[in-house]
Amino acid sequence: MGVGITGFLILLALILLFRFPIGFALILVGFAGIAVLTSLETALGMLGHQVLANAASYDMAMVAMFVFMGELAGTMGMSERAFASAYRLLGRVRGGLAIASIAACGAFAAVCGSSPATAATIGGIAIPEMKKYGYKDDFICGTVAAGGLLGILIPPSMGFILFGLLTEQSIAKLYVAGILPGLLLMGFFVLVCFLVARSGGGAERSATPVLTGAREKLASVTGLTDILVVFLLVIGGLTLGFFSPTEAGAAGVLGIVVVAMVRRVFTWKRLWVAMLRATATTGMIVIIFIGAMLFTNFLAASMLPFSLSEFFANLSVSPLLVMAGILLLWIVLGCAMDSIAMIMLTVPVLYPIVAALGLDPIWFAVLGVMSIEAGLITPPDGMNLYIVARIAKVPLHVVFRGVIPFILAVVVAMVLVLLFPQIALVLPKLL
Repeated sequence: MGVGITGFLILLALILLFRFPIGFALILVGFAGIAVLTSLETALGMLGHQVLANAASYDMAMVAMFVFMGELAGTMGMSERAFASAYRLLGRVRGGLAIASIAACGAFAAVCGSSPATAATIGGIAIPEMKKYGYKDDFICGTVAAGGLLGILIPPSMGFILFGLLTEQSIAKLYVAGILPGLLLMGFFVLVCFLVARSGGGAERSATPVLTGAREKLASVTGLTDILVVFLLVIGGLTLGFFSPTEAGAAGVLGIVVVAMVRRVFTWKRLWVAMLRATATTGMIVIIFIGAMLFTNFLAASMLPFSLSEFFANLSVSPLLVMAGILLLWIVLGCAMDSIAMIMLTVPVLYPIVAALGLDPIWFAVLGVMSIEAGLITPPDGMNLYIVARIAKVPLHVVFRGVIPFILAVVVAMVLVLLFPQIALVLPKLL
């Protein structure tokens, strides 16, 4: 157990203090730990096995397909059409552009599993529009940074894929479990936008709606039909058993290509750009996953997860209190770590504790994704904050100030899901 704790502390030091790439840090510590506990030959054999097993696995093919689907949706203009529809429907309301940005983020999240990608894609469209209509910089940046969080919670979600692979849970059930919490969080974000705008902290003046009549507004919703078609194809086919997770990702890619051809926005250049971006992201995830599996084997050999799970199982405290402590740990780590790194680093240690306490693994994953979301907009290292600051060309402290009410909204949503697990579990139980 002592070797496991030492290895974990070394890993944290490499990542947080020396800014070592997470994947290579996991590989280095995992390899060295296995060599210390067993032998160099065992460590070399395990490293070679993990490289071959993960690089050529169907699990990584599933990751690649969903990453490609998200990149393709961005390059084929789905985000622009989603924002245009939301803008036409909500433009007249005070703070309507901010609410439209949240709605567009939620819609785009239905075809993109990445929070930073959602924030960057919608931010590039929404930020100039909100600036044009006199919205204050902190409100603009807070809205887009927070709206991007929906990309990791509303399915399809890369966070749920990684949780499913690490805990051996159904990807379909995890996807379905994220729908109601995602809608709940989006509703809280809309409420924050409305309240901030009403208090005078948002827009200097309202945007003029493009469409005003009921028939025109109904027609404007057609900009969301592309996303709805792809979402129903992927999530519907997955939950009804027509597709495996890997096939669902491939079906989503095909659906986006067909929609783009129908819309006459498909070009080979856009396809090539999406492929390059998806390849780079998938390569990074594969390296991290290889390291995570090697590090997990090292932890298992050190007996650390089993000792911790036994310790917490014997504590005379409520399992709900233990879960609250885990969420607090995730939020604190999110201030300094990337979301994928957090999942890969902590889930192998924390999941045995959750299993020993008899807590629902689907509920655990939903709360985990929500708390990791909070880290993406929590200073000093929340990734969405830096992305939005770069797009809006404002100092970081402006973004920090703007996300404060949205962080509170995330915390409230997490507390509700913590106290009322059925918010996350009611839909998976229908499968």
